[in-house]
Amino acid sequence: MAAGFGTTGRLPAAFTTPGMSSFAEFLTQAAPELLPGKRPLPQGVHDIAPHATTIVALTFAGGVVMAGDRRATMGNLIASRDIEKVHPADPYSLVGIAGTAGVGIELIRLFQVELQHYEKIEGAMLSLDGKANRLATLIRQNLGAAMQGLAVIPLYAGFDLDASDAATAGRIFSFDVAGGLYEETGYDAIGSGSLFAKSALKKTFRPGIDATTAARLAVESLYDAADDDTATGGPDVIRKIFPVVMTATAEGTQRMSDAETAELAQAIIAERAERPTP
Repeated sequence: MAAGFGTTGRLPAAFTTPGMSSFAEFLTQAAPELLPGKRPLPQGVHDIAPHATTIVALTFAGGVVMAGDRRATMGNLIASRDIEKVHPADPYSLVGIAGTAGVGIELIRLFQVELQHYEKIEGAMLSLDGKANRLATLIRQNLGAAMQGLAVIPLYAGFDLDASDAATAGRIFSFDVAGGLYEETGYDAIGSGSLFAKSALKKTFRPGIDATTAARLAVESLYDAADDDTATGGPDVIRKIFPVVMTATAEGTQRMSDAETAELAQAIIAERAERPTP
């Protein structure tokens, strides 16, 4: 970090200034070069940077489910078959990324620290709307890099602790590359396969479904996306690589086990084998 110890052996003032609840704001003052969008970038770097692809999220009675495929691409090549794009942002919310994989993972880590830092400084957790706004600010700070081809778009979802009815407390937020924030109803998807995933969900999603049904619909929509989008990875039965599926409810965030997602994926594959489509 550029802002190290001074000649007196004391930390610079930025490290001891009270009342700064935003970790990203602290980095802006203490070490702006550590922010994802503040680094000088060589020309053409976007051509060799791996890209994450498709993320889906659905609400259900009591929370929200988010799922992501495991493929990262680099041009026409598969850069990774088992990347994880869905993570817990805090105990009650989830974030998934599509776009430049390295920048996206760094953005998720910064967002996680941002929420932890706020809670430690203020002694209270941000509201779900406040968390979404903080994430929008981080995306906006990456706009310069995005204009050079290193764009990342997250999908954010969580359980709203302030909701009057726990059955409808699951909420989903999408963003644009400039940090625009939009709340979605029922379901949403991002990434190269999002058109196909949302088309599948449009036919199958119903308000008030349970968590098990929501998880199945999420995996099925990713399967449909992989069927038409080469950048989206379908279930890999041979290598035993399946989508990451997580839920956020009043009890917190939870990741489905590999065995559970494998069972869902194999059931979908078996059904499709009985009625293949052209």
